[in-house]
Amino acid sequence: MKSAPDIPLLPGLASLAADYDGFILDVWGVMHQGGPAYPEAIDCVRRLRAAGKRVVFLSNAPRLAPQVKAVLRAKGVDDSLYDAVVASGDAARQALAARSGPLVEGLGDRYHLLGPPGSDDVLEGLGYEAAAGIDEADFLLGIGLDAGRETVEAHEAILQTAARRGLPMICVNPDLLVIRLGVREPCAGALAARYEALGARVRHFGKPHPEVYALALNALDVAPARVLAVGDGLATDIAGAAAAGLDSLLVTGGLMAETLGLAPGEAPDARAMGEACGAAGASPRAALATFTWSLQEFS
Repeated sequence: MKSAPDIPLLPGLASLAADYDGFILDVWGVMHQGGPAYPEAIDCVRRLRAAGKRVVFLSNAPRLAPQVKAVLRAKGVDDSLYDAVVASGDAARQALAARSGPLVEGLGDRYHLLGPPGSDDVLEGLGYEAAAGIDEADFLLGIGLDAGRETVEAHEAILQTAARRGLPMICVNPDLLVIRLGVREPCAGALAARYEALGARVRHFGKPHPEVYALALNALDVAPARVLAVGDGLATDIAGAAAAGLDSLLVTGGLMAETLGLAPGEAPDARAMGEACGAAGASPRAALATFTWSLQEFS
């Protein structure tokens, strides 16, 4: 087991904010958990903006930025609170439009959708078409779980058939799961993991992979040394930030809450948190129990 890093647990973002000019913020697990945005998180972003900081929301949603913006508005996050939104769908669309790069070049035109009907809009207008069936498809488009199939196991027959045909998968959400209002829900990343276990090829777009960070940094327009990435996923947000050469801040109240046995808003045990980070090979600069400016100032 890897050694446990010493990760300071802070009462809020206030003590770090002056060290950075730009912030890349995760959405799910930081700003909300499936319901309305957390008031303390909105307050925190407002304080960043008041201090002249640049803010980009970076999401593994398999959608395009305008759709993520609409979701943020519906949850109470005003457009004035950020400079840009970047989603994994944006990174996938850019590569699929160019038809270049590993696994995308020579991909073919016909896809089989893994996900609810109508969730394939990342390909709209790019010359791709839905195949009549898995036997006619050139590749799998991994957006999420199919409607009516709520587990990875329920997709086994489709994945086995596609693997036998040697079809590559484009995974547009590398997350394994999300916690929606306390309930675990598998994501496209879980399907991709099973597909890779079958020996098939998968091309991921989104955190922790580089294309989406390049888009976020371009939108942020701040030197990487002055950027802090904030997220709740060790394998996505924290690992992706490290690969991009960015400092990171871990929010433990999202994906890690169940692992660490935390109630909402509860601070983690420092040793347990360090051990979890060490096991994942993750070294965030610091951690917060929730994304707040200061526990003393927000009540």
